[in-house]
Amino acid sequence: MNEAETRAELIDPALKGADWGVIEGSRIRREVIAPGRLIGNGKRAQSDIADYVLVYRGEKLAVIEAKKRDLPDTAGLGQAKKYAEKLQTRFAYSTNGIGIYQVDMHTGAEGYVNQYPTPDQLWETTFNEDNQWRDRFAAIPFEDKSGTWEARYYQHNAIKHVLEAICQGQDRILLTMATGTGKTFIAFQLAWKLFQSRWNLSRKPTRRPRILFLADRNILANQAYNFFSAFPDDALVRIDPEAIKKRGRVPKNGSIFFTIFQTFMTGRDDAGNPTPKFSDYPPDFFDFIIIDECHRGGASDESSWRGILEYFSPAAQLGLTATPKRKNNADTYAYFGEPVYTYALKEGINDGFLTPFKVRQIETTLDEYIYSAEDELIEGAVEKARTYSEADFNHIIEIAERERYRVQLFMEEIDQNQKTLVFCANQPHALAVRDLINQMKISSKPNYCVRVTADDGKLGEQHLSTFQDNEKTIPTILTTSQKLSTGVDARNVRNIVLMRPIKTMIEFKQIIGRGTRLFEGKDYFTIYDFVKAYEHFNDPEWDGEPQEPVVVKKPEGADTTKGFIKDTDKGSVETPEERRPQKIKIKLADGKERFFQHQMSTTFWSPDGKPMSAAAFVERLFGEIPELFTDEDELRAIWSRPDTRKALLEGLAEKGYGEEQLTEISRLIDAEKSDLYDVLAYIAYASPPISRRERVLAHKSLIFSQYLGKQQEFLDFVLEQYIKAGVGELDRTKLPQLLELKYHTVRDAVEELGSVANISAVFIGFQQYLYSHNRAA
Repeated sequence: MNEAETRAELIDPALKGADWGVIEGSRIRREVIAPGRLIGNGKRAQSDIADYVLVYRGEKLAVIEAKKRDLPDTAGLGQAKKYAEKLQTRFAYSTNGIGIYQVDMHTGAEGYVNQYPTPDQLWETTFNEDNQWRDRFAAIPFEDKSGTWEARYYQHNAIKHVLEAICQGQDRILLTMATGTGKTFIAFQLAWKLFQSRWNLSRKPTRRPRILFLADRNILANQAYNFFSAFPDDALVRIDPEAIKKRGRVPKNGSIFFTIFQTFMTGRDDAGNPTPKFSDYPPDFFDFIIIDECHRGGASDESSWRGILEYFSPAAQLGLTATPKRKNNADTYAYFGEPVYTYALKEGINDGFLTPFKVRQIETTLDEYIYSAEDELIEGAVEKARTYSEADFNHIIEIAERERYRVQLFMEEIDQNQKTLVFCANQPHALAVRDLINQMKISSKPNYCVRVTADDGKLGEQHLSTFQDNEKTIPTILTTSQKLSTGVDARNVRNIVLMRPIKTMIEFKQIIGRGTRLFEGKDYFTIYDFVKAYEHFNDPEWDGEPQEPVVVKKPEGADTTKGFIKDTDKGSVETPEERRPQKIKIKLADGKERFFQHQMSTTFWSPDGKPMSAAAFVERLFGEIPELFTDEDELRAIWSRPDTRKALLEGLAEKGYGEEQLTEISRLIDAEKSDLYDVLAYIAYASPPISRRERVLAHKSLIFSQYLGKQQEFLDFVLEQYIKAGVGELDRTKLPQLLELKYHTVRDAVEELGSVANISAVFIGFQQYLYSHNRAA
């Protein structure tokens, strides 16, 4: 009896006999807990799938792992415990259809049971104390938008923990959820449960609650307002200055209110004195307040926004944040308490709900500047002995040539058709970078790159909305200062360019979160780092405590071809003086720009925030390299002959490393202009790749030493085609085309080079020298 037969003939009837799927509110479901980490080419690692999840009254109470009858009944116990831990069920079961082995995940007690508990028995054991509101919440199913929405396991866990905290009378609640994991979805489902169950501060279901969604940016408040569209229209209220001005007062009719801190902090009384608008509401007006990105100041002791939360102190308040407890957000945790549930970035990547990434580090000779008399001081007063560093550029000193050079470099590196976010020092810098990008773009579209900052107002919001539309390709690049560092849901971002120092781990993780959202065909995204932001990975605060600090070293053979633009960011709420500081402007001496140099290197990072080799990163994406060669010498020998090379490529393709995958890997390791041999050697043996042109230059004299004049002329032509198009030009099937391209007809080629057999021998024979260890005759 196989597993399917065991389930159908033994396990399913036993569950039905225990009333599962029989009594109202009980369900048996097979659940895909996590789809599996992205591994490249649209594929994923093995998913986590629970054979049975027992659900009653909307709560997941137990996991059952089934094995075929001939296996031991505890063969699936490890999986059952793993899945129960993820789903946070009280019980885990392992069975082969005969024996039933039970584990209580709370007490650790385990052993055999004669039959499965009924839904009511499991409910009473899991929730051993009656609670009116738990029962009312359980009676309200999640809103699923006609089956198009389903809560992921961690979202279900988060909602369950918040509702349980409310049931216990807790009035300050915190959720720590990685960016891109659906905090707005969680907020919506919580509001839905509270609204439909008529929960309110009186703890009596006499009226629907008044719920406030509080953010610090209009785009976040608008995003949430639109997300809550399943509620009745008259239940939703957007509190903004225009609405207040139109009514002459703050709106009070409704159930779900959305606003930003800044709107609540403005206002004047009849005498013209400053009076915050939030005081127009009674302190007990709101029953439940959701504070989005609460680490950004809402709970800060230093922030005037704290007054809003203290004023509405009777309300139950839920803080949403993406950042674990740190020194610079400790007051948030002091206010809300420890999180009732946490889902970290590394969990999201490993589960396959978030996208992995690589980091491209760029250093230039203009990362620092000391004034030289030959340079022209256009404006301001320069300190001649001072070394101006990254933090100074575009705040107190501007060098236009430096910015142009960096923009040119990253525009040459990225795929210009991919959506990209560029984080700049401040709003004027974002404007300058926008203009430079549009001057260098290959696109003919005038709005290819746009700026989205506080100064851009509604036009910027419109550009952002279009950028977020995955069906639209223009605008393709957004430059920004602080505005887009949090909460912006643009799923198809492939590149993030950092042109400003990232001061805190909180901000770093928020910006990383702009690229982690899933999108079809997006296997990873790339961070272009001009400001050494990668050093944050070495911080023990990066999702876990590494055993010891990790020192990042540049790999040998780092690309030293060109450099990148600097990106620096500033707060979204700026005074005119901050937006337009008195700057030092320098024009470099004629000719200096020609001597700019830079160095690039690519590093790969595990979701634990630890450096990993290119081979390990590729293995995570594509799986292990097939064992079709034992060492680099054998690889070189195989690759040196067209027939064995073709057989190797066919073998690799059969095992998942086809041309498409190898080309993608070449992009990953910045070796698009290299031979596929170099790609394989780098992955397998960490041999630094060289470009095809470099390979030809290094071996040309050795090749020519073996052949005569007309043969040299033919091989010179072949090598040029190889440089342009790649190793495919060296395949046997390409020879007739190459001869016709060079000599117009094969007959003409024979007159120049001799017989077809002789030409073929030259074409095949020279390749051993192209891949030889030796580089000279």
